[in-house]
Amino acid sequence: MHAVVTVTGKDKKGVIAKVSQFLLEKNANIEDVSQTVMDEYFAMIMLVDISGIQEELSVLAQECAEMGKSIGMSVHMQHEDIFNAMHNV
Repeated sequence: MHAVVTVTGKDKKGVIAKVSQFLLEKNANIEDVSQTVMDEYFAMIMLVDISGIQEELSVLAQECAEMGKSIGMSVHMQHEDIFNAMHNV
């Protein structure tokens, strides 16, 4: 099972490390990542294998959002199927 994690906000040091560490601690595995910095804004999309997580996806998604707030970024996690449906209009 996969989820898509998006991270956006003003660029700052350590964002990739903090998000990656959070996912590691939750037993999620990053399988693909794309990131860019446009002027002073950071954007990243990650495809994450969540088959090893120990909690419900909805709980993990809320924890991602809270972690994002703590580092001053917007972090969203959603099931891959929902992400794909939203982008196939």
